[in-house]
Amino acid sequence: MRAIRLHDFGPADNLRLEKLPDLTPGDGEIRIAVEAAGVHLLDTSLRAGEPGPMPRPDLPTVPGREVAGVVDRVGRGVSESWLGARVVAHLGMVPGGYADQAVTAVDNPNLFRVRDGVDLADAVAMVGTGRTAQGILEIEPPMVGDVVLVPSAAGGLGWLLAQAARRSGARVVALAGGPEKVERMDEVEPDLVVDYREPGWRKRVEDGPGPISLVYDGVGGEVGRQSLELLRPGGRMVMFGWSSGAATEFDSADLVQRALSVSWSLGPRMAALPGGIPGLAGRALNRLAAGDWKPLVSTYPLAEAARAHADLEQRRALGKVVLLPRQ
Repeated sequence: MRAIRLHDFGPADNLRLEKLPDLTPGDGEIRIAVEAAGVHLLDTSLRAGEPGPMPRPDLPTVPGREVAGVVDRVGRGVSESWLGARVVAHLGMVPGGYADQAVTAVDNPNLFRVRDGVDLADAVAMVGTGRTAQGILEIEPPMVGDVVLVPSAAGGLGWLLAQAARRSGARVVALAGGPEKVERMDEVEPDLVVDYREPGWRKRVEDGPGPISLVYDGVGGEVGRQSLELLRPGGRMVMFGWSSGAATEFDSADLVQRALSVSWSLGPRMAALPGGIPGLAGRALNRLAAGDWKPLVSTYPLAEAARAHADLEQRRALGKVVLLPRQ
């Protein structure tokens, strides 16, 4: 099989395309001929060897945990009815996604069949990024009358959150960095799009469709802090990351003086939602199949995994980054 391997922690160029032995599914397992493999910001941290929510992998390793494709082989004890099935899976703590083959247990709770007509690159965007967006929305749903601010709205998560807020009847202010990302936001039809890289962007938000009542913050840093300050009294901020490199700073005075509510959505709180993490992924896939969500996806050939990582780290990528192992 063709796979991307990492032999040494470090820069994106350390990712190498190699030829490895084909995988053989074990008892209770299926093999997937991978057509789409998701790339997550966490993958870039693991590649660099940085400390984080997951331990550094043993080297050499094939990165990646999100795959979609067609089942082409089954292990002992697995019904042959799985052969030819279109599936998407999150491999969990076991890496191996950046390849044209992947193996997972047939009883993996994060293995799902993909309906005919659903693009597999879109499906792989749902099994990780989509499930997180679904959880955020269930923890703090947008409501009619809300004015929702979405920083990094042209990212994989922000794009889905902006769509959902728009469909809920809320007004949406989308922040995006750079002209290309701002232009793409027209597809979501927000009430206002603002380039946060331009001077005076906060004033444009203040002059927009109304006082901000809800912020979905996955950026942190100065943009996150400015977003917090834009919240009207009684407003809510839901945090789910800091792509800027630092979490949004606030203290008790920020909350008390304007009666704000700031919460963290990932981890135990999200896992406690109905059906846990697999339930969120299933509901995200249902949204996709129903046409409620159309993810923004940037695709790269498998051989260009290093470029995909670099674009993601430098915030050049649009939406969810997906590798195509069959190209």
